[in-house]
Amino acid sequence: MATTTTSSISVSSSSSSLSSNSQRYLSNLVQSQHCFFPRKNVALNKSLRRSPNFRIKAVSLTSETLETASHTFLDRKESGFLHFVKYHGLGNDFILVDNRDSMEPKVTPEQAVKLCDRNFGIGGDGVIFAMPGTNGTDYTMRIFNSDGSEPEMCGNGVRCFARFIAELENLHGKHSFTIHTGAGLIVPEIQDDGKVKVDMGEPILSAVDVPTKLPANKDSAVVKSDLVVDGETWSVTCVSMGNPHCITFGRKGDQNLVVDQLNLADIGPKFEHHDVFPARTNTEFIQVFSRSHLKMRVWERGAGATLACGTGACAVVVAAVLEGRAERNCTVDLPGGPLEIEWREEDNHVYMTGPAEVVFYGSVPL
Repeated sequence: MATTTTSSISVSSSSSSLSSNSQRYLSNLVQSQHCFFPRKNVALNKSLRRSPNFRIKAVSLTSETLETASHTFLDRKESGFLHFVKYHGLGNDFILVDNRDSMEPKVTPEQAVKLCDRNFGIGGDGVIFAMPGTNGTDYTMRIFNSDGSEPEMCGNGVRCFARFIAELENLHGKHSFTIHTGAGLIVPEIQDDGKVKVDMGEPILSAVDVPTKLPANKDSAVVKSDLVVDGETWSVTCVSMGNPHCITFGRKGDQNLVVDQLNLADIGPKFEHHDVFPARTNTEFIQVFSRSHLKMRVWERGAGATLACGTGACAVVVAAVLEGRAERNCTVDLPGGPLEIEWREEDNHVYMTGPAEVVFYGSVPL
């Protein structure tokens, strides 16, 4: 029988060692792969560690026991605490919140910024809310980025969302859902191997709808256009997957960009805030290995440099096809790992397949 190592907490009820608030805080910690102590409770954490009655011990639980524990945790409704599950898709990490009882997010954008802080909060690229369906869909997905802004959609996030829903609903095996997002209808399908395949819909190529102020040069699209950034001319193609993307294979005249040599923290914001992108933009820098193998680094609007971007990988394959650099079915390498992307000719939809994994469960006082 498969087992997994978890952590459990054993605390004396002695009031002389721990306050009632500390006892309540401990009662809300979940049993999982990592005991989660929010950094913002530094004083509490220090007092707990000093207490002779506080100890952490490693135990071995069966997968079935861990699953039961996770459902018990997810059912908790204590007021004043936010219960969450941390997920990641190739290192693009999110705080998932069960918001199915309301269309109003349980945290504000300002609170999301604090929760996403990697030193004083939980840490994450964004907070994702699972909400009731809209216009006949099964669920609605909203996201607050780590800077508090709200994007239309997130490809890695929607894979995490699908796995989160399966856990909330206690679903096993192959399942698909219809999800309303700011980018429209998205349909993820959990595969038998646990990966998630997502129908990301049709790419938007019209310059005015991306949106970009760059003039269209191929029908209504912007393909291999010149863009001057910080005194250098880059060749760019603009694509929207419900959110704007600027894809570049290098500076004008470059043969092949070596993406690991880029100073992303320096150049990324200059693309994001360029005045030709009225809604700002995500920016993907691409290295071509073959017509079916690409490497990508991304500067995400509102999140900065991340380990992966699902909508970005989709936009990259579309751009590579439009520029004649790749076929319609590609592996896209990201810092966090590979995604399989297909721009299907029959229906013009883009399909993304990749993993989504639980990191840990936790509770944090709001």
